[in-house]
Amino acid sequence: MSTSTTTVATTTQVYRVYIKAPAEKIWQAITDPEWTNRYGYTGYVHYDLRPGGALKVVPGEEFKAKAEANGYPCPDVIIDGEVVEADPPRRLVTTWRMLMDPETAAEGFTRITYEIKPTGRGYCSLTLVHELEGAPKLAMVVSGQWEDDGAGGGHAWVLSDLKSLLETGSILAG
Repeated sequence: MSTSTTTVATTTQVYRVYIKAPAEKIWQAITDPEWTNRYGYTGYVHYDLRPGGALKVVPGEEFKAKAEANGYPCPDVIIDGEVVEADPPRRLVTTWRMLMDPETAAEGFTRITYEIKPTGRGYCSLTLVHELEGAPKLAMVVSGQWEDDGAGGGHAWVLSDLKSLLETGSILAG
């Protein structure tokens, strides 16, 4: 008897967390490079927050050293894209392409939407929608299906780390 496992990553992935923080603080944590280098995979995320503006993620020295120690050359820009819509502190839509791996880079640009909604009870929902049509390898990576290979837990892990940092001042592993 033989068994096989098939992994399927959907072309639209939706993640939601509830964070005890005001919308403005969550927006800052998503868009300010000094914040973005403190959680998740780290890296300085630079947005030109206007339609057509650039998105660029630059790795920090620790990120670069870890990637290269694991045998992965690290480019100067690890993610690029373009701002489609910016409505602070409620909504941010960008195109998004991961440049760390030649296969994911070749899949082209995908689309990420962040929506921040205050609940009126002292916390906000943060929803991330990643449209991954035509990007099956990236879909597997951002879904966290490669966690055992040192790639982390994808968007769910990044959002959990962001929540922890905003609510406690510490990241999950910190």
